[in-house]
Amino acid sequence: MTSPLFRTKKVEQSIRDTEEPEHALKKSLSALDLTVFGVGVIIGTGIFVLTGTVAKDNAGPATALAFVVAGVVCALAALCYAEFASTVPVAGSAYTFSYASLGELPAWIIGWDLVLEFALGTAVVAVGWSGYIQSLMENAGWEMPAALGSREGSDVFGFDILAAVLVLVLTGILVLGMKLSARVTSVVVAIKVTVVLVVIIAGAFFITADNYDPFIPESQPVPAGESLDSPLIQLMFGWAPANFGVMGIFTAASVVFFAFIGFDIVATAAEETRNPQRDMPRGILGSLFICTVLYVLVSLVVTGMQHYSELSVDAPLADAFKATGHPWFAGFISFGAAVGLTTVCMILLLGQTRVFFAMSRDGLLPTFFSRVHPRFRTPHRPTILLGVVIAVLAGFTPLNELAALVNIGTLFAFVIVAISVIILRRTRPDLHRAFRTPWVPVLPIVSVGASLWLMLNLPAETWVRFGIWMAIGIVVYFLYSRTHSRMAKEEDTTSPAPPAS
Repeated sequence: MTSPLFRTKKVEQSIRDTEEPEHALKKSLSALDLTVFGVGVIIGTGIFVLTGTVAKDNAGPATALAFVVAGVVCALAALCYAEFASTVPVAGSAYTFSYASLGELPAWIIGWDLVLEFALGTAVVAVGWSGYIQSLMENAGWEMPAALGSREGSDVFGFDILAAVLVLVLTGILVLGMKLSARVTSVVVAIKVTVVLVVIIAGAFFITADNYDPFIPESQPVPAGESLDSPLIQLMFGWAPANFGVMGIFTAASVVFFAFIGFDIVATAAEETRNPQRDMPRGILGSLFICTVLYVLVSLVVTGMQHYSELSVDAPLADAFKATGHPWFAGFISFGAAVGLTTVCMILLLGQTRVFFAMSRDGLLPTFFSRVHPRFRTPHRPTILLGVVIAVLAGFTPLNELAALVNIGTLFAFVIVAISVIILRRTRPDLHRAFRTPWVPVLPIVSVGASLWLMLNLPAETWVRFGIWMAIGIVVYFLYSRTHSRMAKEEDTTSPAPPAS
């Protein structure tokens, strides 16, 4: 008999659960909506900030190749996500996929991981959004009181009111319905992409060919103690990430991976998609392709406008325009970054509430949170709870050091989904798969290896914090989830009665 810890939930049962009236979400999203969601969450601070960091420290003009490498790693995972999302169109993304293939305990682990990833991601982005807004306000001559503004660099204890209000407003929009969320996202994404295209088109006129020489700078050793050093890598392999050269491109790829985080959130909306078998693969792969192209073009433009050694780390795009004598673009780019972070924050919050809802519907979290709103057909209870908690986190807690947990959590989910594709192909070859990941098991294995390689480039402190969160999750599972699981209760009701004495 299979251990209760690894009991799997049949795909057919997962789909039947979505049809129960009290748990059914409204199906209103199209392939275009999903693509917009994907672009909305992927394009954020990465394209506005990381370009300068990795160009100056690791890859020079070859940063464009680093974005390609990171995009390929994400594409490998995206192909696996696309198969699962079209085969198992149920809220929960990697959590639901692993429940159908690996079993209950692995599903709980990945669900617990995603809850942390999305919560911290939402809070960190909200704080970043607040910083951009305060910068724009200061340019207009209005400064926020220290007690109500960002705490970064300030000795005054305060509450970041802008970050908290943003989370609460977006919580309200998500409660009111996915279609409203999609419309708001469409408008904001249109503004954000317009800003990016203006940067590409306008910046192209200020490119100097000499700035591309050399395109791949000569390799240099990374000085001990730099932030990009990974103690874990040095401990295991005796080497640290390289500055410049070909290896510098791969080191840069592990950093700019942050810029791609979020495309997997598209999969959490599978249950609210009108035709998930057709539209989920289009939404996931389409949004990833669009963002990769934009990232490559922006990195080529900014390193062509200003020599990589002179790029700003904090605001490379804006400062590159200043260096060419066009400071007006700095405010325009800051505005685009602030607008862009709005959708990133909302879609991260969306992803977390859907995972939380799916875990609650399966009994692994209190079932109180699995009821949908009678009118809006949205999981309003977990949305409100998580929105309030994250608003408090964003207001009080400086989360910069914890931001790397978002990255390791995403990569861990990539590994689980790739493994799950291989297992479900063997255990359920009979399932109809509207989209099939090519070259199984080779491609999923390559995806696992690529994700693990990027994980190894993260600081050892990130691994420790991630391990602590996972340990807490294991305790919660054995104290509550294991006995309250719907699967456990169904097994109890179907078990034969003991023989009479």
